[in-house]
Amino acid sequence: MKRAFAIIALIASLTIFTQASDDNFTLTTTDGKSIHAIGAEDGLTIEEYKGKIVFLEFFGHKCPPCLKMIGRYTKLKDKYKDKIAIIAIEVQGLSDGQLKSFAKTKGINYVTISQDKAGHFVEYISTRSQWQGSIPYLIILDKKGVVQLIHAGALSDESLDMAVVELSK
Repeated sequence: MKRAFAIIALIASLTIFTQASDDNFTLTTTDGKSIHAIGAEDGLTIEEYKGKIVFLEFFGHKCPPCLKMIGRYTKLKDKYKDKIAIIAIEVQGLSDGQLKSFAKTKGINYVTISQDKAGHFVEYISTRSQWQGSIPYLIILDKKGVVQLIHAGALSDESLDMAVVELSK
């Protein structure tokens, strides 16, 4: 049953995500580094993370399920250091400085970006994936930048591990 659901979710994700044209974005992390994302027909190329599985999450600092996911992503990043990249964009209004402090307080070991520093990228993703603003909102890209899963809501540690294992093959 889980496998069938995963396949249906994947097909729906790919169908939705293929409906947009190419665009280029520069996002600035809370550490001041630039990330370059290029829209493609079937996903995104994130220059700095080519060859890695990318978890692109939209979250809020006041969202209980989002806060639960922080610990899960932190463990996932520790476990699969060189195989994955996690990029979390905060969409509930924290400034860059506030998000940096929040990330430090929460022990976040992955990339964080405030909505201010994401430019039009959030709108772009919203349009491409028909995202209505529910959080947490996760897009998983394989090593080639192809969208493999779009999911609204929290995921279990087991589901996150399974995604990495499947996409590492």
